[in-house]
Amino acid sequence: MFSLTRRVFGLGLLAAGIAASLSASAQELKQLNIGYQKTGLPVIARQQQVIEKALSDKGVAVKWVEFTAGPPLVEALNVGAIDVGWTGDAPPIFGQSAGANIVYAAALPANGDGEAIFVKPASPIQSLADLKGKRIGVGKGTSAHNLLVAALEKANIPFDQITPVYLSPADAAAAFASDQIDAWAVWDPFYSIAETRYQPRVLARSSEVLKVNTCFLANKDFAMAHPETIAATISALGVAAKWADANRDKVAAALHEVTGVPLDAQTIAANRTKFGIFPITDEIIAGQQATADRFYKLKLIPNAVRISDAVWTAPGN
Repeated sequence: MFSLTRRVFGLGLLAAGIAASLSASAQELKQLNIGYQKTGLPVIARQQQVIEKALSDKGVAVKWVEFTAGPPLVEALNVGAIDVGWTGDAPPIFGQSAGANIVYAAALPANGDGEAIFVKPASPIQSLADLKGKRIGVGKGTSAHNLLVAALEKANIPFDQITPVYLSPADAAAAFASDQIDAWAVWDPFYSIAETRYQPRVLARSSEVLKVNTCFLANKDFAMAHPETIAATISALGVAAKWADANRDKVAAALHEVTGVPLDAQTIAANRTKFGIFPITDEIIAGQQATADRFYKLKLIPNAVRISDAVWTAPGN
């Protein structure tokens, strides 16, 4: 659902109004580099060119950089190769634990029904309990990693009783196809592509296990230097969310146009995607903190983190 409320949005989240208020420091910016993945709101924003429109009168170009997963996107943010980007809940936690130079700028709805742990139809694995001793493909430090950890925890299965096989989505797809892994935990559109190819048996979905959000992140130094540009970008994403909610019949085609993912898979993904962008609330911080604490307890991250230390606040809030 499209949602805009106060905190990060106190500058007035209408794209035209924000663009008109850009400061001198933002005017000096020549290009905004945005990291994105193959589905969701940023793809719609790119297809609609709403960020380009919000920044064009200030002479700021927009460059879109595609990533297959959140962890490499966070690393690109850390080193300043991109300025802002969108990931699931877990990548910024892994990044913060490693000292990444990032901040949370806003939140988006969770992957929900668009992220799952699944097996092929002919697999003898019928439930999460059957995963004991099995090889499960998952991206390390991704939102699917959090789903796997949380789902096993809910089923009272110690994490050390399964064998995680840490793979990128593309490598995991190949391993799943050749039965080198017994199960796969991943998000759309990789999950929806698998649905069209295999009609898999789903063991758990994020919507059944977790109450989390996806995250709109920024390089910390960039956010400090160009806060109005961050706010303008968030505002434009809000415009894209409103368009997506009002044009559900066109969302899949828009996603397909940008990503090249088959239309049938993007249709499945689009039909279960929730669009919106909203402030980082205390509840969201608490949810992220619970995830961070879970990872630290399992020694999956090297250092404990305090999520609130990495939350960006727009000027005047």
